[in-house]
Amino acid sequence: MSPSEPNFAAGVPWQRVFDQAACAMAILDLQGYYLYVNEAMCRMLGYRREELEGLDYRAITHPDDIDPDGPIESPDLLEKRYIRSDGSVIWALVARSFIRDSHGRAIHFLSQFQDITRRREAELLWQRSFANAPIGMAVLDLKGAWTAVNDTLCGMLGYTREELLSMSFADVTYEDDEEQGMVALAELIEGNRDSISIEKRYRHENGHPIWMLIRATAVPGADGAPAFVVSQYEDIGEQRLVDAHLAHLALHDPLTGLANRALLADRLDHGLQQLARGDGVLVVVLADLDQLKPVNDRFGHALGDQLLIATARELQQAVRAGDTVARIGGDEFVVVSLLPDEDAARSLRDRVEQHLNTDVKIHGARMRLRASVGYATTSDPAVPPDVLLHSADRDMYVSKRRRREAHGGGR
Repeated sequence: MSPSEPNFAAGVPWQRVFDQAACAMAILDLQGYYLYVNEAMCRMLGYRREELEGLDYRAITHPDDIDPDGPIESPDLLEKRYIRSDGSVIWALVARSFIRDSHGRAIHFLSQFQDITRRREAELLWQRSFANAPIGMAVLDLKGAWTAVNDTLCGMLGYTREELLSMSFADVTYEDDEEQGMVALAELIEGNRDSISIEKRYRHENGHPIWMLIRATAVPGADGAPAFVVSQYEDIGEQRLVDAHLAHLALHDPLTGLANRALLADRLDHGLQQLARGDGVLVVVLADLDQLKPVNDRFGHALGDQLLIATARELQQAVRAGDTVARIGGDEFVVVSLLPDEDAARSLRDRVEQHLNTDVKIHGARMRLRASVGYATTSDPAVPPDVLLHSADRDMYVSKRRRREAHGGGR
């Protein structure tokens, strides 16, 4: 069917407005042929006006976006693809309405177009980046409920997409970590921070904990206030275990698991700082095994190592949970404790001596621990840690000398 001719008089005001409009516009007959197009429409599609006028709109519409029943009036905006003169494809937002005569009868279509190619490309880039990201990703509302999640996050947590979209992040957060997450969300919503990074535990669907590194960013709405939150999730459980293991190795004796010299120095400094904030005494107890060398020489170092492990175990039984127990040499051990007075300090020293002069079972055989024990105390936070250790060491050697004299000499 050939297109019907529009009954428009050239030069009337509507035509000048139509031609000068920045928005691409076209008038079509009811069969879908372009009767009139403006310059913006020509620029958008790369055609001359004479090439478009008289053309069926389907000829330049992407095949997948052609209306199956022909052009119809739609109350909704349409997103469609059009083929430009150079063969490239653009996305357009289309508003389509009837032009009616004085009797209300539809005689033409008016279509208005907005090129949204860049927006659609950005949306497609976001959608594919979101969906195919190797880390978990989610969009949350301002109450912390997930409104979009990717497959990676579903796999990390063991839930289906439908299950996660019915939850908020608080539903899978360990109770001890929940406050941290709520504070971070409040910081974003209130605009105090644009983004945050936190480490916290989520509960997998089967119940086990997952340590997550979470990076969240607030995305503003039209008014500039945060409208929603985009979060990224990385499972750091394995790395956290590695880091914890390395940190433990750096501060602990590998054989006994007790603190090493580095951690002991830190605990001594901390104890002296606590002295400055209140009453009490800082006590340092130093113990030296009396028979480690003979055991190593006679039975081998493997048995000697077991004797050291047994010594560590006995020391831990002699002290309180908050006390520091360290191994600082082959056969030297130190206990650091903040106690209320000198009597409590002497009691600690006596308990250590009792536990290190007792029978222990090693490989099914009973062996007797022998150790010399000394101690030193201070209520002065300005005392150097080395002075305390040296004083405890001298007291220990006094004890060792007495033991030798009591047993007729010899170690």
